[in-house]
Amino acid sequence: MAAQTQFSGGFENVPVQAAHAFRAAMTVMARPGEIRRLSGSVPPAPLSMAAGTLLLTLCDPETKVHLAGDVDCDAVRKWLTFHTGAPIVPAGHADFAVGAWDALSPLNAYSIGTPDYPDRSATLIVECDQLEQSGAVLSGPGIKDTARLSLPGVPALQSNAVLYPLGCDFFFTCGDKVAAMPRSTQIRTGG
Repeated sequence: MAAQTQFSGGFENVPVQAAHAFRAAMTVMARPGEIRRLSGSVPPAPLSMAAGTLLLTLCDPETKVHLAGDVDCDAVRKWLTFHTGAPIVPAGHADFAVGAWDALSPLNAYSIGTPDYPDRSATLIVECDQLEQSGAVLSGPGIKDTARLSLPGVPALQSNAVLYPLGCDFFFTCGDKVAAMPRSTQIRTGG
């Protein structure tokens, strides 16, 4: 059964599914607060369909991935390695990190880039119990006036935004839903 999980669950039509997933990922990153459906993979539990699809789309043998908490299990490690070749690394060396908010915390464990190379920061894929256009108020590039998104750890995300142009970027996943928030997004709570 473990071998079946390791080899199954990837894209059936790689070029088409990867292109659709990449477009969805870039759309939500360009429009913070927008939620899109993201499917195409069937990763092993506890990884969500959206998180698995993001990993298949964005990772390759050059992309270092950190698995945090429950997603750091044998089934997910084997599945990710088989389908992407991405090396599994500690948090401080990761290009991408995936897990629940509490497992990914604290954010200072991840690279925020450097003044000369701000793009050398980590992107966190946060697995959420819910993902809705309610809660925290977002503003900044890609948002007409304001947007809302149910976010975990708002104070830590606000501290991350203060670091701009340094800081981490975020995808939020729940089932087959994905939203994103680049480090340039400003966050406030309330009305």
